[in-house]
Amino acid sequence: MTTPSGGSDPDDYWRRPGTGDGAVPDQPPAAPAATPPSGQSTSPTNPPPSGYASPPPSGPTGPSTSPTGPSPTGHAASGYAGPPPSMPPPAGWRPPVHLQPAPPRQLPPQDMADLDAAEQRSQRVTYGFGAAAGVVLLVLLCLLCSRVIF
Repeated sequence: MTTPSGGSDPDDYWRRPGTGDGAVPDQPPAAPAATPPSGQSTSPTNPPPSGYASPPPSGPTGPSTSPTGPSPTGHAASGYAGPPPSMPPPAGWRPPVHLQPAPPRQLPPQDMADLDAAEQRSQRVTYGFGAAAGVVLLVLLCLLCSRVIF
């Protein structure tokens, strides 16, 4: 990682870039002032200091159900409308299949007597290695015990 030169703050790397109109790097760009329709109270237009939009206000019947997306003024509305609706695919959406796979081949016949003999041989080898390891461990145990006793 390289350090920017010019004596800047080490946290500048993680901050959002400016908008190019003289914006302060710590503050989000200011929203244009909008005048509310007559008869409604004004709400604060200052965004939260983190730069994220605040959740929509909830009324007496619960959260507001305003549509999301660009509003008539061109600004995106805050809130999450959920995933897009899923639509079933149209009939016949699969591509046509032109090639059919070949049928599976037959396996060669198995000689069960030969398989049983090979399994018995491998079992004898396994038991032989186990017995040899057991004898070695028994001899080591006897040596350790004789050193402790004598």
